[in-house]
Amino acid sequence: MIAKIWQKLGIFILIVACLFNITIKIVTKISLQAELSSVAESFREEEKQDKKN
Repeated sequence: MIAKIWQKLGIFILIVACLFNITIKIVTKISLQAELSSVAESFREEEKQDKKN
Protein backbone atom coordinates (compact mmCIF):
# COMPACT_ATOMS: atom_id res chain seq x y z
CA MET A 1 0.00 0.00 0.00
CA ILE A 2 2.75 2.45 0.95
CA ALA A 3 4.71 1.49 -2.18
CA LYS A 4 1.78 2.50 -4.40
CA ILE A 5 1.53 5.88 -2.68
CA TRP A 6 5.26 6.50 -3.14
CA GLN A 7 5.03 5.41 -6.77
CA LYS A 8 2.20 7.86 -7.46
CA LEU A 9 4.04 10.61 -5.60
CA GLY A 10 7.21 9.92 -7.58
CA ILE A 11 5.36 10.01 -10.91
CA PHE A 12 3.63 13.25 -9.92
CA ILE A 13 6.96 14.88 -9.00
CA LEU A 14 8.48 13.65 -12.28
CA ILE A 15 5.63 15.13 -14.33
CA VAL A 16 5.83 18.47 -12.51
CA ALA A 17 9.61 18.59 -13.02
CA CYS A 18 9.27 17.86 -16.74
CA LEU A 19 6.60 20.52 -17.19
CA PHE A 20 8.69 23.03 -15.26
CA ASN A 21 11.74 22.23 -17.42
CA ILE A 22 9.76 22.64 -20.65
CA THR A 23 8.26 25.92 -19.45
CA ILE A 24 11.67 27.34 -18.56
CA LYS A 25 13.08 26.36 -21.96
CA ILE A 26 10.18 28.00 -23.79
CA VAL A 27 10.37 31.21 -21.77
CA THR A 28 14.14 31.68 -22.04
CA LYS A 29 14.55 30.41 -25.61
CA ILE A 30 16.83 32.48 -27.81
CA SER A 31 15.88 32.55 -31.46
CA LEU A 32 18.10 30.60 -33.82
CA GLN A 33 18.78 33.70 -35.91
CA ALA A 34 20.03 35.65 -32.89
CA GLU A 35 22.24 32.74 -31.82
CA LEU A 36 23.76 32.36 -35.29
CA SER A 37 24.40 36.09 -35.53
CA SER A 38 26.12 36.07 -32.16
CA VAL A 39 28.38 33.16 -33.13
CA ALA A 40 29.24 34.73 -36.50
CA GLU A 41 30.15 38.02 -34.81
CA SER A 42 32.43 36.28 -32.32
CA PHE A 43 34.21 34.45 -35.17
CA ARG A 44 34.71 37.76 -37.00
CA GLU A 45 36.21 39.33 -33.88
CA GLU A 46 38.57 36.39 -33.40
CA GLU A 47 39.64 36.60 -37.04
CA LYS A 48 40.37 40.32 -36.71
CA GLN A 49 42.45 39.70 -33.58
CA ASP A 50 44.39 36.89 -35.30
CA LYS A 51 45.20 39.18 -38.25
CA LYS A 52 46.48 41.90 -35.89
CA ASN A 53 48.79 39.45 -34.12
